[in-house]
Amino acid sequence: VQTVVQALVYCISVIVATVPEGLLATLTVALALTAKRMHRKNVLVKNLNCVETMGCTTVIASDKTGTLTQNRMTVQHCWYDKALHDVPAPRNNVQFQEEVVNKSGAKGPQGWSRYDPRNPTFKRLQMVATLCNNSEFQLLKEPVVQEDKAGLFTCGSTDLQTISVAVPQGPNKQEAALLDLSQECARPDFDLLSLPCTGDASESGLIKCVQLLRDVREYRSAYPKLFEIKFNSTNKWQLSIHDPSREEPGRGPLLVMKGAPERVIKLCSKIMINGEEVAFTPAMMEEYHRAYEDLGRLGERVLGFAYRELQGMPLDYGFEEKPSLNFPNDNLTFVGLFSLMDPPRDGVLDAVEKCKRASVKVFMVTGDHPITAEAIARQVGILDDDILAQGRGKVVTGDDIRVLTEIENDDDRNKAWDKVLKHDQIVFARVTPAHKLLIVENNQRRHEVVAVTGDGVNDAPALKRANIGVSMGIAGKDVSKEAADMILMDDNFASIVNGVEEGRLIFDNLKKSICYSLTSKPPELIPFLLWVAAGFPLGISTILILAIDLGTDMVPAISLAYETREADIMRRPPRSTRHNPLVDVRLLLFTYLHFGILQVLAGYFAFLVVLNDYGFPSFNLWNRGLGWRSTPMICTIKDGAHVDFCGFGCGSYTMSDATKSVLTTAYPEKFPNGFSDNGNVCNAGCKIPGQNDAWDPFVEFTPNGFRGFGAGVEAVCGRTCAWWREVTSNGMANTYLAAANQTDNPLRLILTPEDNAAFASYCNMTASDSFGFPGRGSGDSRINADVGGRYWWAAQIQDLPNTDYQAKVLHFAQTAYFVAVVFCKPFAALACKTRRLSLFQQGVRNNMVLLYAIVFEICIAICIVYIPPLNTVFSTRPLWGGHWFLGLPWAFLLITYDELRKLTMRTWPGGLVDRLTFW
Repeated sequence: VQTVVQALVYCISVIVATVPEGLLATLTVALALTAKRMHRKNVLVKNLNCVETMGCTTVIASDKTGTLTQNRMTVQHCWYDKALHDVPAPRNNVQFQEEVVNKSGAKGPQGWSRYDPRNPTFKRLQMVATLCNNSEFQLLKEPVVQEDKAGLFTCGSTDLQTISVAVPQGPNKQEAALLDLSQECARPDFDLLSLPCTGDASESGLIKCVQLLRDVREYRSAYPKLFEIKFNSTNKWQLSIHDPSREEPGRGPLLVMKGAPERVIKLCSKIMINGEEVAFTPAMMEEYHRAYEDLGRLGERVLGFAYRELQGMPLDYGFEEKPSLNFPNDNLTFVGLFSLMDPPRDGVLDAVEKCKRASVKVFMVTGDHPITAEAIARQVGILDDDILAQGRGKVVTGDDIRVLTEIENDDDRNKAWDKVLKHDQIVFARVTPAHKLLIVENNQRRHEVVAVTGDGVNDAPALKRANIGVSMGIAGKDVSKEAADMILMDDNFASIVNGVEEGRLIFDNLKKSICYSLTSKPPELIPFLLWVAAGFPLGISTILILAIDLGTDMVPAISLAYETREADIMRRPPRSTRHNPLVDVRLLLFTYLHFGILQVLAGYFAFLVVLNDYGFPSFNLWNRGLGWRSTPMICTIKDGAHVDFCGFGCGSYTMSDATKSVLTTAYPEKFPNGFSDNGNVCNAGCKIPGQNDAWDPFVEFTPNGFRGFGAGVEAVCGRTCAWWREVTSNGMANTYLAAANQTDNPLRLILTPEDNAAFASYCNMTASDSFGFPGRGSGDSRINADVGGRYWWAAQIQDLPNTDYQAKVLHFAQTAYFVAVVFCKPFAALACKTRRLSLFQQGVRNNMVLLYAIVFEICIAICIVYIPPLNTVFSTRPLWGGHWFLGLPWAFLLITYDELRKLTMRTWPGGLVDRLTFW
């Protein structure tokens, strides 16, 4: 039966042994290290939890412009007068003269002739592209680094800057010079295309195309803007109204429009041909559609341009947009098309291919025309011809989504969405931010883990709703960045894939850290279970458990976060968040029943060897644990030197001062030093009397050894004069005296003739009723010592008890257990480096942090074992050198077993071993 203190120690120890104290810190540090590593790959993580979630992404819904492409628009082609034309991209007037003016009849790569800047229709197209445009060149030139007295700096570059520069006020203030484009464009080495612009990429590409025809700023000053409706995702067009009176006196306001061609064309009733407005006939419409599709197939963004002269309206008319337009915006004249190429980013094709190998679907979500979106998707690998031919790829338009949303029945609508989303490759074109939110929600309904990109204010709901919201660091608005979980610092799709790979890596590494940390739980928990259930001596103390969890294990567990990816990490399908959590039953079974049990065996092997070396063989340990520290071991010896059986005798007892005083006074010649000893009489057990010692009938020993429990506890531990009188009166004394002559009788030492004579002498004294050990019980009734047993410690028969020695030996054994477990841990860490691959395939030197952590772990163990102050704190003892290596055979067995297990999984993937042990 446990005491209250023992029960309390047991409860605390079980809690300490069960709870991985260092795991929370390990996981936090591992996630932080991964976030830092992702930042070096241009991914800024705002939420640490999303790092691991990124690894189980099954769908990436990516924007096109700026993410899959470079967001550097350049005009490639145009369509006017029912013909397609090539548009070169000269960098200055010199190149313009050579490539446009001097080669007016030359043909481009598609066989289309170059545009004619003198054509009246093209001039009108140029005018609309210049006026219906908010982009401007940034003309800041050559900022100079200069420190003022307050230690502030101006900008430090002699190149053209794309950022605004705050120049400090004071004596060192320097005015920044502005570029004069008319002069700069005349230089043969000037590069207009690299000049930074405000506004979006499409508008920037347009003004770079028309700047060399007529200075944009001068053109706009000749046609002052009176009113504007900016582009939005609902209209998909931009409109502005200008005053043409400076160049065309007497004309009314001029309305110009640009936007998605299919939206602009709906507002047009006429088309300009050779500078003249003519009716927009079906034949003309057919020509337009053919040109639009030809440009779209090239993967170019196509914009339509139109205008209308608002005759009869004064220039000072109060144009208003709300609550409704107070001016006409229909019956426009369609002028033509400009198509711009936004080339794919470097590395996007490889990133998409990596996603395919990893079974991650990549959906393009764009506002561009379906033909353009499909062409770009083909270029970057999002759409494959063979997949489209098999019917597993699809281009879905915003109109298709609107049809889906109009289905009233929820089940029917969900089935319709499922029919769309079941495709392996999908491009969503001409969609709005609201459509993007629907795409995210329906994918999540299908239990997909969705990562979605966005850069605008209207993208915030989709970013917030997605499992992983990814905002653009360069083009993204503050609202989108606030709603996102991570930010791409370079706006590059390849960085998302890097994030997926890092997410898978951190999931692997977190699993490895958890697996490593949990392998020490069985060798920490099982000793306490055996101590309580089987009375086995405690293999490890609570303080040593903390030394493992918070000392030796912490750094190696963290070091696994530095583990490099396994070769197959991006060839695995995404893990299921529902069926493959971070900690599952297989992981727990593996850590507890495989690595954990091997460490338990290693620890107990060392524990038993040390106890045996100090004289306590293993077969005499069961049921001795609870009384080990408080009750001396009493053993029977065979052949004079070998232990046969060990058990416990009587409990501790302190004889009263009155009893000692009476006996000392009555028999000074027999007890010159007091009764039995000078200290606490029989506190840890009475001395075994020698043949020449005064006979003491009250103690549990005779010169022939322990009396044994054959007649009950009182007959050996609670001997008093009252007991003697009772057995004398009931006749049991004669039985005991008769047994004293029988060498194999278990009652032979209960009452010897010498005992009977001594009782007769002592028990006739005054105050004799206080003699002996009234009420003393056994030390540990679960395992009682045999008749004739003697004290056994230091591997020798002893006459005096020594519980301090037993406690010291237990400390040596617990130290050996601790060292054996610690020696297994580096091999467990090496085994945890990979989940399926062989350690020899992955290598050891690819994670030097782990190797340093293993050295640190061993050093900590050495300090705990050999530094005297730490011996006191951790209750350890300095081990003999040979005892340090008792755990090594088990450590080698651990790593060998794990390599064979992984080899079996690789040889028979999906087999029994794979299903049961792959964690």
